Order: sequence, then C-alpha cells, then structure tokens
Amino acid sequence: QVQLVESGGGLVQPGGSMRLSCAASGSTLSFYVMGWHRQAPGKQREPVATLTSDGSSNYADSVKGRFTISRDSAKNTVYLQMNNLKPEDTAVYYCNVPPGGWNWVDYWGQGTQVTVSS
Repeated sequence: QVQLVESGGGLVQPGGSMRLSCAASGSTLSFYVMGWHRQAPGKQREPVATLTSDGSSNYADSVKGRFTISRDSAKNTVYLQMNNLKPEDTAVYYCNVPPGGWNWVDYWGQGTQVTVSS
C-alpha cells in the first residue's frame, strides 16, 4: 500500500521561503512522475509543479521563477522549495503521484497547510 506523507508546511511572512517534502512509502520501484498541487480556500485544486525521473519539470505560471521542484528518486521523495512567497500562495499543498510508467494509480497525500501572512 503506497502512502504519501507531506511535511514542512506552516506560517511564513510574505517574501519568505519554505520547503515542503513528500515521502512515498510502500513501493520498491521509483515513480516516474511526482508532483505538487494546491487548493486555496474557495478555489479548485490546481497543479503547481511536476518532475519526472528523467528530469523533465513543469511549473504553473504563477510559481515560475519562485518555486523549484526536486526529487530523490532512490528514496521516492519529492521536494518543493518555495521562495519569495506571496499571500496568494496560501493553500493546502498536496503531494501527488499520477499514473505513469509502471504505476497505474493516482496517489495523493493528506495535504499540508501553507499560510503566507504578516
């Protein structure tokens, strides 16, 4: 049974930085794609960033240049480094492992709250 566990959320001031981590347990194989979504209050969940095991990344336009996704494939762990945070980045951030490669299941973490406020 695969489980995704996020960590690293909390309260940060505008302009600050924060790093999220997501560890996937229950698989001996490396996932092809790992990524992050977020959902702000009253809004739909939206993709933030994805990274494949061969190094291809994608970012939402709203976070380009500020967020960086990285991963340790051997540990099935994905990270999201968030810099120059803005109040509009406030949301619950979800780790996601979508179907791809050998994996046919869409896995989600429980979410971690990120609040950007002074």
